[in-house]
Amino acid sequence: MLLLQLAIILISSKIAGSLSVRLGQPSVLGKLLIGILLGPSVLGVVNETKTLAEFSQIGVILLMFIAGLETDVDEFKRTGKASTFVGFGGIIVPLVLGYFAGSIFHFSMMQSWFLGLLLSATSVSISVQALKEMNQLKTPEGATILGAAVIDDVVVIIALAFLMSFAGGEVNLTAVILKKVLFFAGAILVGWKAVPWFLKKFALLKVTETVISSALIICFVYAYLAEYTGVAAIIGAYIAGVAISVTDYKHEVFEKVETISYSIFVPIFFTSIGITAEFTGISQNLGLIALFSILAILTKLIGAAIGAKAAGFGWNSSLGIGSAMISRGEVALIIASIGLESKLLSQTMFAVMVVVVLVTTIVTPPLMKLFFKAKTQKETRDTRN
Repeated sequence: MLLLQLAIILISSKIAGSLSVRLGQPSVLGKLLIGILLGPSVLGVVNETKTLAEFSQIGVILLMFIAGLETDVDEFKRTGKASTFVGFGGIIVPLVLGYFAGSIFHFSMMQSWFLGLLLSATSVSISVQALKEMNQLKTPEGATILGAAVIDDVVVIIALAFLMSFAGGEVNLTAVILKKVLFFAGAILVGWKAVPWFLKKFALLKVTETVISSALIICFVYAYLAEYTGVAAIIGAYIAGVAISVTDYKHEVFEKVETISYSIFVPIFFTSIGITAEFTGISQNLGLIALFSILAILTKLIGAAIGAKAAGFGWNSSLGIGSAMISRGEVALIIASIGLESKLLSQTMFAVMVVVVLVTTIVTPPLMKLFFKAKTQKETRDTRN
């Protein structure tokens, strides 16, 4: 059954992606929507399984690894200020307005802050694919988005630990922060000294494809250690890609990882998002879903865009950056699950926020297309003048 499901997912995602491009949208939008169509919520042709979930996890890790390989380190350094502004702008506005929204619905103070924190999360795995398709990944905007995503992930997780310590959870805030500091310090040191050495030594082994194997080992170890220390696995994979991007093996690794990833794992990741969508019982909460979807989209778009504008980007670029930060993805789902377990989210609000996360994921690619297209057209007009 698994083999048939894989075949259905691959053929459907490729055709849907192609149709999406023909309609002027990023291919990822078609892959997300076909997942919903194939999943149990509509046709029920493909069901969520543990194996598919693991394939999907590998897909998102490889996607962010590729983004790291394509990162221009010098550009990344130059956009540090902009990434900081975008990251914090995209946290503060959703956090504050989410808190006020919770207060309006008579949530407790802790529940309201948790809601704001949940809305502050971001996951740019979907945005990375859209940036690649629009040739924007290696631009200052692309570097800013990736840098802001790292900042967002770290700050939100630390803030979550801080909140949970007040909510009565057994959380050692000092240990949480120390683990993250140790991860990033270790990741940078190992990336600087050990990664080039490991690639060089492993390449000498008398077996086939040693370079790509060594690169994948580095990717998966970084992703595991990131997850172990409370940082998202995709951030670890991204840092691993950046570490390899400054070595002589960059191009060989990129070409082969891209082939492996886009032939099977990445399409499964995009389609699985739609397959896992759960719409049971949402008809009773359509008003809440609409309200919180609008809140989630606008707060992240406006907050991150203001940060980008303050860092010196034009309005079209700022809105493009803001739209890329909208998707909440797996990071928000993890936080929502923590909220449900700790009684900071009711079962109803948990169901609502799961659909809201899906909505933010679906609207991100077309919004990015809209704003980055406007940016490109403006640049073309300015060049002609």
